[in-house]
Amino acid sequence: MTMQKQRTTSRTGSTAGTGPAAAVRLADVSVRFRSKKRDVTAIGDVSLDVAPGEFVAIVGPSGCGKSTLLKLVAGLLTASSGEVLLGGEQVTGPRHDIGYVFQRAALLEWRSALRNILLQAEIRHMEPASARERVDDLIRMTGLTGFEDAYPHELSGGLAQRAATALALIGDAPLLLADEPTTGLDRDLVERTVDELRRHTDEGRALLIITHDLAAAERIADRVAVMYAGRIVEIADAAPFFGAPGPRHPYARGLLDALPERDFAPIPGMPPELGALPDGCAFAARCAYADARCTDERPAFASDLACHHAPTGRTHPLKEAADA
Repeated sequence: MTMQKQRTTSRTGSTAGTGPAAAVRLADVSVRFRSKKRDVTAIGDVSLDVAPGEFVAIVGPSGCGKSTLLKLVAGLLTASSGEVLLGGEQVTGPRHDIGYVFQRAALLEWRSALRNILLQAEIRHMEPASARERVDDLIRMTGLTGFEDAYPHELSGGLAQRAATALALIGDAPLLLADEPTTGLDRDLVERTVDELRRHTDEGRALLIITHDLAAAERIADRVAVMYAGRIVEIADAAPFFGAPGPRHPYARGLLDALPERDFAPIPGMPPELGALPDGCAFAARCAYADARCTDERPAFASDLACHHAPTGRTHPLKEAADA
């Protein structure tokens, strides 16, 4: 990846968010529901802490539970088990003290882009002059100049997403949630948008972002959480994850190897459906290192990793033996 890193803070270890001051805490959270006469575990036993001033990127294949996790934090869904805490307070319903960039721009159709953003400032009781100054800055930052008076139906998908990002950034919310905030943006606007998100955390606010844009995640994230089939399978500091020694979980390593600037070798096969998960490791059918233990026993999440073959280090004994 060629994007210059813009991280201005440093985190030591993937437990940076632990302790009573964690902005977000997910503790053994699961979400289960019944669909088409079968039980579906959309999220299974997920634990994750995010500290104030920390930027955590969640990556993984489509349909693995990433958006569900974000909705849990926002109070838009209720956990079947486990706890979701914001600033030590249990989440029991929708929260109004967070910023949220939805996967699809959530704008009021009868208000212009400018008036959509200003409405958020009014809701947050911002002083009018300072609110307008902040809105003008965000319009420039998101590339909305010239489209301030356009209504949502007059905006392209990318422009609407820029307006939604500006709307989420207008206040001083201690937590920002972003679901694919760079969708539909060209590379220059991606960089400007993620840099503004990075500045948001540098001011002491926490950010939890879902993205398929690994270059953007590398540019500004402190840590990376990798999801697969409803579970977090690895949490790592961003610098060693994207650099050396690299990811520990076979899926995470394959995710990076599939990039055009790397091996450009996609992982064969498809993830299992959440309603038909195997008893063992959900990645076993696609993993070159899988053995009988993988197919029979689901790996526990320990030391920020859920994998039978790399519990302590970043190498895979089976591959080393095969290469010997």
